[in-house]
Amino acid sequence: MNHPVRVAVIGAGAAGLAATKALVGIGADVVTYEKGDRAGGLWVRGNSSGLSPAYDSLHLNTSKGRTEFAAYPMPAAWPDYPSADLVAGYLADYADAFGVTERIRFSTSVEQVTRLATGRWAVTSDDATTEEFDSVVVANGHNWDPKWPSPAYPGAFDGLQMHAHDHRSAETYRDRRVVVVGMGNSAMDIAVDASYVTEHPVMLSARHGVHILPKYLFGKPADATGAAMAALPWKVRQRIAETTLRLAVGRPEQYGLPAPAGGFFQNHPTISDTILHRLTHGAVVSRPGIERLDGDAVVFTDGRREQADVIVWATGYRVTIPFLDSTWLGDDPQTMPLHHRVFHLQDPSLAFVGLMQSTGAALPVVEAQANLVAAHLAGRYALPSPAAQQARAAADLVAARERWGEKRPAMRIDFDRYLADTTRELDAGRRRLAEGSAPFVPVTTTDASTTTATQETSA
Repeated sequence: MNHPVRVAVIGAGAAGLAATKALVGIGADVVTYEKGDRAGGLWVRGNSSGLSPAYDSLHLNTSKGRTEFAAYPMPAAWPDYPSADLVAGYLADYADAFGVTERIRFSTSVEQVTRLATGRWAVTSDDATTEEFDSVVVANGHNWDPKWPSPAYPGAFDGLQMHAHDHRSAETYRDRRVVVVGMGNSAMDIAVDASYVTEHPVMLSARHGVHILPKYLFGKPADATGAAMAALPWKVRQRIAETTLRLAVGRPEQYGLPAPAGGFFQNHPTISDTILHRLTHGAVVSRPGIERLDGDAVVFTDGRREQADVIVWATGYRVTIPFLDSTWLGDDPQTMPLHHRVFHLQDPSLAFVGLMQSTGAALPVVEAQANLVAAHLAGRYALPSPAAQQARAAADLVAARERWGEKRPAMRIDFDRYLADTTRELDAGRRRLAEGSAPFVPVTTTDASTTTATQETSA
């Protein structure tokens, strides 16, 4: 090797930090681009990037024991479900502990990533410079670009409409009539927050229901038994989980909510200890989907017309990777096939960490993905043949559609199964190397840190 492998990591949230840590560990020359002014990404309230959706009451929805990085456990004295501020501090400490922070270029946004004829990658940032790398790791997250209802609901609304991304504190809703649209974790948190500061019941509107999982079951974090059941087929785990949930808290319909659309482990459950409590107290009331907006009111699909001052659209996020074009992303980034949800099928020197939707926590998954990328770039892991990668991605998509339908099937992973599969894939890659498969070798260059003005690169 003529020079250490040079890698650009885009994003310094949990995924980018894990990727940078793993790459520092193999002696790579890493540059991590971060739009904001601090490490931690979406967990950092007040991050200068403006992309963080973190709000005052935000806490982990997965227990610390199932969320922490294996290489950096969360403090034993912490509660089982730490606050967003604690998590943000944990990520910053992680970055400091592993020499990641000094690799980050803060307040620097990536504008374009292009593959050069040499096989290297050109990364252009908003400071008008372009640098070349052997590999690019995309870790920009997918919970920062708000998705609004499309097409918009008919009619006009006189009050405030906002996306859940912009929710920060309950004070926004004080003494106002509030409609929250959605059934995810943010929707439930916002409905509960608002219910404590308004005299009027908060209206929680949804066309379809979800399973609601309390944070504790039988005195333990609800996700504590996940690893023990990981070896069971998911349909068996589903029956066990649904039976346990019915015995512990009953069905959502018993609280006036719509029936879940799909079984447990198919649609992501909403994790909340408080929403059922507020429903039983009448502080939050269930409403069906919206039919139209009507001035100072919302008309629901059951014909009911309710006055409202605020509508909060907790309608999720788009998957957006603005610096790559359709050559790499296809028609939609969320449908892009990847080998093991990491390596691009056209060129595995383009890798993705965190471009997935997990049934559990994100941090252990991105840590495992980062270690796989680092092993590949260090020449310690060989990929399957291109044909085998294509076949594996196609088979994974078929299995995902059978389980999750058409809701981002390409991105879906089963948390425990994926972690176990990643360990097996790493071992298989080592065997492929031993059997003669070629390792990754960076492109030879006389200047590993080529930097030019953007306009010179395009000349």
